[in-house]
Amino acid sequence: MPINEFRTISTFAKAIELGSIRRAALAQGVTPQAASQALAQLEDHLGVRLLHRTTRSLSLTDEGQRFLEATQPALAALQRALEQARESTDAIAGPLRIVGPKSSFLPILMPVIDEFCRQHPDVQPDIRLDDARTNWVNERVDVGFRVGISADEGVIARRLFPVQLMICAAPSYLERHGTPRSLEDLAAHRCSAFRHPATGQMLAWYLNIEGDIVHRHVVPAFSTNDTELEVEAVLAGQVIGQLANLSAARHIRAGRLVPILLQHMSEHIGMHVYWGSHEAQPRRVRAFIDLAVERLADTSTYVLSEKELKAAGALAPNSRRRS
Repeated sequence: MPINEFRTISTFAKAIELGSIRRAALAQGVTPQAASQALAQLEDHLGVRLLHRTTRSLSLTDEGQRFLEATQPALAALQRALEQARESTDAIAGPLRIVGPKSSFLPILMPVIDEFCRQHPDVQPDIRLDDARTNWVNERVDVGFRVGISADEGVIARRLFPVQLMICAAPSYLERHGTPRSLEDLAAHRCSAFRHPATGQMLAWYLNIEGDIVHRHVVPAFSTNDTELEVEAVLAGQVIGQLANLSAARHIRAGRLVPILLQHMSEHIGMHVYWGSHEAQPRRVRAFIDLAVERLADTSTYVLSEKELKAAGALAPNSRRRS
C-alpha cells in the first residue's frame, strides 16, 4: 500500500532523536501503534531493516544509520521552511504585491505606502500600476485597487470613496469662451476626450441626466491616453474636460478649475480595494488593507462636498457666449 514518505521518515527520525517510538508518537500526535506501523511500512517500502527494537531499547542498524545521515539535512531544511511559513503569518514583513490603476492613482496610493513602510520597514512593496485588467491568480496579487468592483472570482471588495466625474474648465477658458449652461451648449466648445490606455478606445462622458447615467461622446478638440496630461490641458485653458475627483479635487479647491453643469455630475462608480480570502492571510496584507481603509474610506481629501461644489461652481462667469 502507498505510504506517506515524509510522515514515516519524520517518525523514524523522531524515534531516534527521542529514543522511543512511544515518545515519537506522542510528539507527532499519533498513537504508538500508528507510529510503529509507519516504521514497519517504511522498512517494507525500502526493503531494508532500519531499527533494532525491543520493548526496552531502540537502536539503528547500519542501513538505518546511513539512511538517517542522508535524510537529516533534508528534514532540517523542510522544518526550517515550515517554521518560516508559519512565522510569515505572524510577522509584518516580506513582499507585498499591490496593483492599481495608473490613471491618477499614484498621488493617492503613495502616502499610504509611505506611512505603512515607515511603520513596518521590513515589508517590501512590489507595486504595479496599470489600467489593464489584472489576472489575480497569475499576478499573485496581495492587494488591489480598482475603479469599480473586480469581476475576478474569490475576490473580496471594499468601496473606499465615490469617483465624482465632473465637467471642469479653467477660469481662463470660461473668461474667453463663456460658460456653457446646458449640455447642448457644449457642441460650441472645445472639449477633451480620454482614450483608454489598454484598449485605445475613446471613452464617452458619463453624465447624470435626471437620475440616469447616460454615455455621451464628444467631438474632441484634444484627446490623450494620460489623465494627468488631460488635466494639464484643462488647467491651461485649452479645453473643457470631464475629470475625476481623484485628480481634480485639489485644483477645484485652489480655484484653478471650475466645475460646471453640476446637475450632470456622475458618481455612480467608486474606488475599491480588493483582496483574496481572509484564510491564512499574512499579517502584512491584513495590516496594509486596514491602513488603506482607515486612510481612504470616505475621505474628504478626494471627495468634494455638496457645499464645496456649489461654492466652486458659483465662480463660473455668467456669460454663455463664446468669444
